[in-house]
Amino acid sequence: MKYGLIAGNGRFPILALEEARRLGHEVVAIALREEAAPEVEAVAWRCHWISIGELGKLIEILKAEGIDEIVMAGQVKHARIFSSIRPDWRLVKLLASLPGKNTDALISGVANALAEEGIRLTDSTALLKPLLADEGVMTKRKPTKEERESIDYGRRVAHGLAAFDIGQSVAIAERACVAVEAMEGTDAMLRRAAGLVNGRSLVLVKVSTRRTRMLFDVPVAGPETIRVMQEAGATALAVDAGRTLLLDRAEMLSMATRFEISIIGYPPFE
Repeated sequence: MKYGLIAGNGRFPILALEEARRLGHEVVAIALREEAAPEVEAVAWRCHWISIGELGKLIEILKAEGIDEIVMAGQVKHARIFSSIRPDWRLVKLLASLPGKNTDALISGVANALAEEGIRLTDSTALLKPLLADEGVMTKRKPTKEERESIDYGRRVAHGLAAFDIGQSVAIAERACVAVEAMEGTDAMLRRAAGLVNGRSLVLVKVSTRRTRMLFDVPVAGPETIRVMQEAGATALAVDAGRTLLLDRAEMLSMATRFEISIIGYPPFE
């Protein structure tokens, strides 16, 4: 099978391309210059580099390659989308038609533009199902009663925020919301939260946005998440089961055990 992959930052696109190669798929990577790692080129069947705003060039590449199905893998920093983007005429036209300028509206608009050209944007976790979080406790240590109470509260807060496409994560201390993720990302949000709680323990809650299909912006956690949690004094991580990618999963869970951090997967809100 031949399909395309728009590569953003992080390990997600690398893992997806490695798995595609293992399965014998021909994947053409369209790597975003502002985000993707050079390693993308080594693991892709073929690789093209474009800038974030080059929607017309993206469509031209996909048509030239004969690709009618594409996935998005890896993050594009929200701040970069709205500060560094240099749109071509096709993206300018798309932006003018959007009801809002949030990430959800922008990527949904791109998906519609691709569909008009006969190109389908599909589930970005299609190649990485084994890396999706399980339901239940995934570490040796279970959350304490106090941690579960903070998680329950945090999930309600995060679920409410998800409707506004603000961020996917919140930091909670003693059932109080200390910090909300926005464009800065989870790690920066956690470090900010650590400076506000005077040594009290935090829990980190990540939820998936309210989409029926996981086309983009999939919640991701990995060893770096655990390192930052340990640095910030966060003792538990709650994620949506089946909708959050745990990158380098074995290393992540081993590190969480070493730092006595509990990780638990919850059924996603409907």
